[in-house]
Amino acid sequence: MEKLWGWPVLFIALWMLVLLYMPFIEQTWGRKAFFASISLSVLIQSGIVLFLMTRAIGIRRTAITAAKIVLLTWGIEAIGTFTKLPFGSYSYTDRLQPQLMGVPMLIPLAWLMMLPPAWAVGQRLSGSRSGMVFVISSALAFTAWDLFLDPQMVKWDLWIWEGPGEYFGIPWINFAGWILASVLITILVRPAKLPERPLLLIYTLTWIMETAGLIIFWDLYGPALCGFAAMGIFVLLAYYPKLRERGIRLKT
Repeated sequence: MEKLWGWPVLFIALWMLVLLYMPFIEQTWGRKAFFASISLSVLIQSGIVLFLMTRAIGIRRTAITAAKIVLLTWGIEAIGTFTKLPFGSYSYTDRLQPQLMGVPMLIPLAWLMMLPPAWAVGQRLSGSRSGMVFVISSALAFTAWDLFLDPQMVKWDLWIWEGPGEYFGIPWINFAGWILASVLITILVRPAKLPERPLLLIYTLTWIMETAGLIIFWDLYGPALCGFAAMGIFVLLAYYPKLRERGIRLKT
């Protein structure tokens, strides 16, 4: 039975405190401090994911998995900024530093912090870590998060699109690119057995915090509702079998 105890609980509490305080950082400390807090939240969340994976599959396998994710995602992002494929015509601003070939090094860490939770969703829905049901469900669960993310990052001027898109300024090709890239990475990485319950908690907390943040602090009501619905479908699908099992046990 996978349990959350000790350091993961403290890290999750710290991560949530940073997310809750982020809207007030710019007012208190200025714009640079706000961008630094974005980096800090990504570092903490990716650290939580790595800690959970290390406890489940060991340091070596976690390090190999993390290295593959970081290298593959940086490569795909670098190709994307030069060729405009598979995400469309976009570019990163200089807000996030350091950068390598026009890609902030924080971006691969953002993939790292959410791909394993999305894999946990895919593992729960498919019952395995192989086959196209796992791959596709993981990719869709991961891309659902971007319905929150991209409008938020554009609002913060972290990246820009050459022309207005159909989804709150974001072109639909971007989401097709996310699905394609996450399918490819999932196939190439072939993730080991994941600590399913803790990673599902990270996915669920991200869903809750993004929804609340976009509505309460950032005035992004449309993306908030769309992201809430999309990620919420996967949260419900992931937890429904467990809820049903508990209901059966209570009746008996």
